[in-house]
Amino acid sequence: MSLALLPAVEPAVPLYWRRTFPGRADQARAARGFVGCLLDGCPYLDDVLLAAGELVGNALRHTKSGQDGGVFTVEILRGCGGVVISVADQGGPSEPATPETHDLDECGRGLLTIAFVAASWGWHGNEHGRKVVVTFAGEWTE
Repeated sequence: MSLALLPAVEPAVPLYWRRTFPGRADQARAARGFVGCLLDGCPYLDDVLLAAGELVGNALRHTKSGQDGGVFTVEILRGCGGVVISVADQGGPSEPATPETHDLDECGRGLLTIAFVAASWGWHGNEHGRKVVVTFAGEWTE
């Protein structure tokens, strides 16, 4: 008797996960763990985790989510030919942007890096709350 292995395929129905985290620095690792666990086997997981870490770091550093009592929410969508990850924060005084940086700058390249590794990124919202969304194209089998 032989066992035939069926090839894994993209899920027929997109898969969606959402989790809200306390707005503390130690939760950045927890958020990356959440993403990594759910997308285990993704061939571009390192890029997705890089984006998740950057988005969470920005939410904590630049928005009200990083203040006492703040929260942020991570959402993951798998299907439709790729992965979409987003981080919703509680808003802040500035808009997400890719500023010009100089060779010796020690920060300010996170969204530029995301733009390089992802198919697309964008954001919507205002000073009361916003969501930054990153899309990765490409299917994988498990």
